[in-house]
Amino acid sequence: MSHLPRLWAFVTILVVGVALAVVGGAVFVATRPAGPLTATAAEAEVRDLAALTPVPSPSAAAPTPAPASTEIALTPPRLLVISQATLSRQTMEDVSQLEYVKKVDSFDGGAVKVSGVGLNLLAVDPSRFRSWAPKAVADQPGVWSALDRGELVADSSAVRRFGLALGSQYQVDGGIRLRVAASAPFGLPGVDGLVSTETGRRLGLLPGVALLVNGPQKAAATLRTRVRRLLGSGAQVVTVGGSRTAAVKKPTVGTPATGKRATDKVATGKQPPAVRQVAVGRPGSYLELYRKSAVACPGLSWTVLAAIGQVESSHGRNNGPSSAGAQGPMQFMPATWKSYGVDGDGDGVADIWSPYDAVPTAARYLCANGAGQGGKKLEKAIWFYNHSWSYVAKVIAISQGYAHAYP
Repeated sequence: MSHLPRLWAFVTILVVGVALAVVGGAVFVATRPAGPLTATAAEAEVRDLAALTPVPSPSAAAPTPAPASTEIALTPPRLLVISQATLSRQTMEDVSQLEYVKKVDSFDGGAVKVSGVGLNLLAVDPSRFRSWAPKAVADQPGVWSALDRGELVADSSAVRRFGLALGSQYQVDGGIRLRVAASAPFGLPGVDGLVSTETGRRLGLLPGVALLVNGPQKAAATLRTRVRRLLGSGAQVVTVGGSRTAAVKKPTVGTPATGKRATDKVATGKQPPAVRQVAVGRPGSYLELYRKSAVACPGLSWTVLAAIGQVESSHGRNNGPSSAGAQGPMQFMPATWKSYGVDGDGDGVADIWSPYDAVPTAARYLCANGAGQGGKKLEKAIWFYNHSWSYVAKVIAISQGYAHAYP
């Protein structure tokens, strides 16, 4: 894979304000903003917690299942071409006329930075790109629906390499927020993920600089030589390995989101057992519930739980589910709840919709990410609850408001 550091080198020159950094084993680093974490007075408004009675919400209806996949003719790529500029129609025609070439198609491409780490992306029309995907990926409608929604489908290797969390949103440096909706093994060297053509435009990716070429596998080496000769030294031509119709791992698809940010919580360390009991009983007010739940995490102030409860659901007034699939008064994603959900009221069930279970679960989750240590560790734990430093600032400001209102 010695070609990978050179692949996409054009991006660092042509995409203004972004640069490429593909390093094996790299992980995302959550960078704090330069200044202190603050929020407006309006954001720090507090509720009368003593007057708010927790009321469990009924479970929501099951989501509508994804449509069945349709059979398509697959054309596995043999070459991935990266050009320094948009490939003209004539150039594509010339490539298509080469011996052994059966099909060509061009896509937009480039690199973006997330917390200073570079991601190489292709921007594609899902209906066109689907035939270029391995069969196990092409047969998964959730992957293509995610692209239609404007979300990121990361390559499986990029998820492992960068520590991406499915269902979470990441802020592109100087750009939009991208939700990682799914992962799939596309097998395209140097490509860390796919977005839709429209999302690619919003990210500033370069139009028509990536070309996929299909032909017989046995002629891949000859095809590479001839395409290199045709396009000259300015283009990078990489062979895509082997037959991709063989068995491969199926894609992993997260909960769909349509418009509202996801609030998936992803831990960074070792996860605790899936379910356990944290005895808080059934307090008569949210104030008492937050105070009892915080005891489960020594060093964590109940005011942090109260602030998160206000931001996420206004203390049970808006339990969802959100369009991202987050549920209950503390807005957990079901996958996270499966690992962290606790039975707080001793009824034998860890219910995502019950505040008596959800609030101590939030304390448990925050504690797993170091919240009990305070300071920067607390800020980072809140960031893991929702990947946004403005969210951290808001929670801390509201927490301080509760500390002042309920000394």
